[in-house]
Amino acid sequence: MLYFISDLHLSPAVPGITALFLDFLASLPGRQASSLYILGDFFDHWVGDDDCTYPYNARIIAALRQAADQGIELNLLHGNRDFLLGQDFATAAGLRLLPDPYVLSVVTWQFVLSHGDILCTDDRDYQAFRTQVRGAAWQGEFLAKPLAERKAIAAALRQRSEAIKAEKRDGADYLMDVNAATVEDFLRDNGYATLIHGHTHRPDRHDHIVDGIHCERWVLADWRQEVSRAWGDCLVWDGETLQRESLQRPLA
Repeated sequence: MLYFISDLHLSPAVPGITALFLDFLASLPGRQASSLYILGDFFDHWVGDDDCTYPYNARIIAALRQAADQGIELNLLHGNRDFLLGQDFATAAGLRLLPDPYVLSVVTWQFVLSHGDILCTDDRDYQAFRTQVRGAAWQGEFLAKPLAERKAIAAALRQRSEAIKAEKRDGADYLMDVNAATVEDFLRDNGYATLIHGHTHRPDRHDHIVDGIHCERWVLADWRQEVSRAWGDCLVWDGETLQRESLQRPLA
């Protein structure tokens, strides 16, 4: 059984989502899971692997390591919030960092996995920012700053991002979703495989006809904490079908 999740945005500020994820992770051996794929924005922010020892982060890493030690293959793609997750984190957690996109071939099917932000090409400002911060020069300069300064910068960037998203929701909402032509090119370039992604926070299943070939695009939900519950979802591949499963946990 293969499991796919995305956009948990884990942080101490969302204890309900944290508890839901830890419960879900601990349940995987009993679900006969062989692999878990985390498709980006696992953490709400990540400013460098020297933050692995922060108590909250260390707790998540320890839970991942326990699942890995129980035989669950853990895999992670970077998102727009946690693209600085590095090999030190991966080693400590017992997982593999995967490129985006990543073609996943199994015996009976083929998938292509992505966080999904590369598909939102109408948002040119974001794409320019993404190119900048994914570059070695920017990352080297940023990681050379003291940890406290990096955290302050990340907090300021999050505030700015939320303000920009609010403006876009009030105006051109399409900027917040994928571009149809970009999706078709992406599917074509990746062998018309079934696409699974997150990022847009618009969970659904879409049908695309590309060059006369029927393709599916599954969008994962972002995990959320409400007044009385935390909830999210996962996709489950049982070897024959892909199904969405709702995950919920009441808040104490």
